[in-house]
Amino acid sequence: MSQEITAPSTPLHQFTVPLSATRRGARLARLLSTEQLRTWGLPLDPARLIVAELATNAFVHGRVPGRGFRLGLTVTASVTLRIEVTDTRGECVPTRARTLAGAEPAESGYGLLLVEELADRWGVRRGPAPGKTVWAELDLGQ
Repeated sequence: MSQEITAPSTPLHQFTVPLSATRRGARLARLLSTEQLRTWGLPLDPARLIVAELATNAFVHGRVPGRGFRLGLTVTASVTLRIEVTDTRGECVPTRARTLAGAEPAESGYGLLLVEELADRWGVRRGPAPGKTVWAELDLGQ
């Protein structure tokens, strides 16, 4: 996991949507992000895979009954796509997915391992209280 990078200062495109912390909400996050990326003329993969993993984690690990999560997509002038998923369980912070050489990841560790492999950068930002935001960035200009 990399160090916190400040939020993009020059957004070209922004999309934010609140979703229910359910399987349906996680699926809808993937579908809505796919449509938004298409609208912006951006490549769908690996972004939609990252959205799917982060949204699923928000449902599985960040869920508080009666509260949802928020999906955010931002494209900056430097042609970086930032994906953010904010949930309401700030005490449940993901850690680096990589394991020791030869060790198997925990049953629930494969999603962040995938995010780590696909994203150029990813991390966690605490807040807004009581939650956290898990983010990933893709450099699209390469």
